[in-house]
Amino acid sequence: MAEKVLVTGGGGYIGSHCVVELIEAGYYPVVIDNFSNAVRGEGDVPESIRRIEKFLDTNIEFHELDLLDRPGLEKIFKKHSFSAVMHFAGLKAVGESVEQPLRYYRVNITGAMNLLEVMQAHGVHNLVFSSSATVYGDPQRLPIDEQHPVGGCTNPYGKTKYFIEEMIVDQCKAEKDWNAVLLRYFNPIGAHSSGLIGEDPQGIPNNLLPYVAQVAIGRRKFLSVFGNDYDTVDGTGVRDYIHVVDLAKGHIAALKKLKDNCGCKVYNLGTGTGYSVLQMVKAMEKASGKKISYQIAPRRGGDVASCYADPSLAEKELGWKASFDLERMCQDLWRWQSMNPTGFSNGTAS
Repeated sequence: MAEKVLVTGGGGYIGSHCVVELIEAGYYPVVIDNFSNAVRGEGDVPESIRRIEKFLDTNIEFHELDLLDRPGLEKIFKKHSFSAVMHFAGLKAVGESVEQPLRYYRVNITGAMNLLEVMQAHGVHNLVFSSSATVYGDPQRLPIDEQHPVGGCTNPYGKTKYFIEEMIVDQCKAEKDWNAVLLRYFNPIGAHSSGLIGEDPQGIPNNLLPYVAQVAIGRRKFLSVFGNDYDTVDGTGVRDYIHVVDLAKGHIAALKKLKDNCGCKVYNLGTGTGYSVLQMVKAMEKASGKKISYQIAPRRGGDVASCYADPSLAEKELGWKASFDLERMCQDLWRWQSMNPTGFSNGTAS
């Protein structure tokens, strides 16, 4: 009998790619999502999940549910016996979090609190949490390892990730039968090799690569490059970009780690290599064969010059290492964007 894993936010970008990896690794994912970052497809199922069902020739159990709906969450846990939970659900736009901090604290922290309390009530004590490198704040040293100080977050979104991490750490200390793996992502990009699922930002993209891809496909006129006077290779900001499929495979490795009764563990998921904004633009020009127009704009508040991971602990303890290079990341992103020029809502893929 396949182990059941609850996937919160499983209709979104990273969640949906993890659903693919879970199925391929022999797990039975049960997906919940409230459509805040997912596109509604046929039969009130996220379009991403509908497409996964098609290309993997399977059926995926889906429930439309918001983690703020405590009774609804209880109902799911009464119906199923979960071996573990993968928690992705939450609001995730840095800029929006600065403008709407209370909304971010309510949705992300209260949602996580509800989930942890319902897990506790139903004896489900294994958790993989989707955290973020934003918990490190302004890097004090590079590359960033897991011992780097946390909590000096530069925006409310990062603070919610940090506070949720702290709740999980404290719960694992208090209850010795709890096991959790906190995965601090760097910058996920790319898409599934089928081109059928990928990142589909609702509205103006908050992240660099979806924006660049939309310029390449003709949906946006040009890219604004915020700052070209940083102390980096070409003056533009440097980040660690990781293929979303590598990231998803990291979650499967984390799930296996829980079997060791590992307590609470923290791992960076990144490549360990930083690329500048202009290097990413050139890489996407190569992948797409399109000229990508950009304009230099003033620096944004809260942005740092460079941020990249030391991912060696994940390799040592999880047996996980990023495998896709920059060229492949950009090729997969471009395949997704060109097959789905306007995203899930009315793309040409079927």
